[in-house]
Amino acid sequence: MTRKKKTEKKTIPMQIDEVTAPEYVIPLGPFHPALLEGEYFKLKVEGEKVLEVDLKLGYNYRGIMKLAESRSYHQNMYLFERVCGICSAAHTTAYSTTVEMLGGIELPDRARYIRTLIAELERIHSHLLWAGVGMELIGFKTLFMLIWRDREHVLDVLEAISGNRQHYAMNTIGGVRKDIEKEAIPKIEEKLKVLHKATETATKAVLEDGGIRARTKGIGTLDKEIAKQISVVGPVARAAGIKIDVRKDDPYAAYDEIPFDVITANDGDIFSMALVRLGELVESVKISQYCLDKLKTTGGPIQAEVKEIPPGEAVGRVEAPRGELMYYLVSNGTNTPERARVRTPSYLNDYALLFMLPGESLADVPITVASIDPCMACTDRICTVVNQDMRTQKTSTIQELFKNSR
Repeated sequence: MTRKKKTEKKTIPMQIDEVTAPEYVIPLGPFHPALLEGEYFKLKVEGEKVLEVDLKLGYNYRGIMKLAESRSYHQNMYLFERVCGICSAAHTTAYSTTVEMLGGIELPDRARYIRTLIAELERIHSHLLWAGVGMELIGFKTLFMLIWRDREHVLDVLEAISGNRQHYAMNTIGGVRKDIEKEAIPKIEEKLKVLHKATETATKAVLEDGGIRARTKGIGTLDKEIAKQISVVGPVARAAGIKIDVRKDDPYAAYDEIPFDVITANDGDIFSMALVRLGELVESVKISQYCLDKLKTTGGPIQAEVKEIPPGEAVGRVEAPRGELMYYLVSNGTNTPERARVRTPSYLNDYALLFMLPGESLADVPITVASIDPCMACTDRICTVVNQDMRTQKTSTIQELFKNSR
């Protein structure tokens, strides 16, 4: 009996060449205790010092954008909500905003306040989740458990409003699906007071604990000029001193009338990213309270009339917890979009790691990766470069794509 020959699997070479002692190439991922999703880092190290990094994604490609082109506008609400579990409301807000731009649909005031409230509650949830994971990665398990205990309060509020702790399904084209009763507002306000106090406790711990400062201050630094060149967004950009926020720069929902501050820092290190997110928690609580005050006095419908979507194209963007989230839609006049394109924050921020990791200790790699709050499920794309003769194909590394794009 003869054995069958194993077919050789084609592998995609990464940028870093193999080296000899005292330099080594160490793989991190695609499956690793410090990485929640499939991602692969090829680290060239000398002793404990990281010299070069290359990044490979593409382990969880789901083809959501292609699927959206075969479903109706309303069916896509449920599809795009599942691009990311933590940012589900941000994705439906961006998508529905883009469809409303195509159809010339104006949101009722009550729907605008409810959308804004859900978006800020989701931001609180996301930042608390990030802070807990970060504390665990540097070994501060007590603070990790305390932060995640307080995270339960915002999940309770979202469950009371929507019925779900994740995938709230609150948004719809032209408004929101569920109203918030006046009787529920005092209970939500009590939870917000608890969250405000919890944020103050977490901020104090980060500022005063010497161990946290030692593991985050001056670690994983992203230079401001490099941050501008590679176009990072969200807390990663604001931690490097770049004052950008879609809620201020291009307001949507009810943000054009809500007073709040854009939190920034200057050092661009992990400590700055923590301070930015903790500061945003305070602002999110204030915005949520503002929306609740408006809901006490603002009546009217929660959905606008939705007619046929005319031919055209539109770009909508929102400030997701991780940064600017952009949707591009093309309508051909039918009930199904002809083209759908999603640009997530992590799609821009992940590349920053190639500049943040070199020079750092190998032990600081997990917390540096986590500092940008990457989401690989919403980042992964399949990119094939086809030559002009349309016959030969080549799959490129991220460094090669960036070099060619310049």
